[in-house]
Amino acid sequence: MVVRIERAAPPARTDALETAARAVLTILSDERSLGEGPWAQAMTDWQDARIRKVVRRARGAEWRKAAGLPGITVTGPATGDGSNETDKADEAGGTERPAPAEVHVFPPIPLDGWPKELAKLQVSGTDLDDPAEPGPVPEGAAVLWLNPRLDMSAGKTMAQAGHGAQLLWWRLPDPARAAWRAAGFPLAVRTASPERWARLSASDLPVVRDAGFTEIAPGSNTVISEFPAAGLSADA
Repeated sequence: MVVRIERAAPPARTDALETAARAVLTILSDERSLGEGPWAQAMTDWQDARIRKVVRRARGAEWRKAAGLPGITVTGPATGDGSNETDKADEAGGTERPAPAEVHVFPPIPLDGWPKELAKLQVSGTDLDDPAEPGPVPEGAAVLWLNPRLDMSAGKTMAQAGHGAQLLWWRLPDPARAAWRAAGFPLAVRTASPERWARLSASDLPVVRDAGFTEIAPGSNTVISEFPAAGLSADA
């Protein structure tokens, strides 16, 4: 995945995390990834092995080149209607709103076979901030809960959110998948409280265990995916 981060107007962290998760779901369910589609074999081979994800950042001409490669660009919800916490903070403080997150997700590419447009993009140190606390989880949305004890960069966390979305997609039956896709994949990424994390960890919900290639120890549980509207809840 490549996330667009312009110097003058980077996206908010939570928007980037949620957009990355939706990008993964979008390519998993795209017709080109299924059946006889042009990406189907690569997607199948990838899902049968480690579902590793790498997030790089780009701006300006680099972004335009990356977004022009085969894949799908997913954009976060536009802000500015005064309906969310970020808008309210901006109005009160007179600050410039973050740009909506943009993520271009690619069909699987071997690490030694990246196009030159991607190979030169930076991967380390990708970090973002939220100008205000994320609002409440929208009704009916899936929730990707982050481990409160882990400190990860935005780039690393985007990959983990993508893993969490993918494991949740695998867990859902076909009718629930279809309904979620038709609704535009409503989801939220939030950091769990220690108490909630303990309850989630005791459930049988999908959990991401990181391989530990970067930033955190191998075997760390990074994300637990919950979707009460689809019958997947720690409280069930």
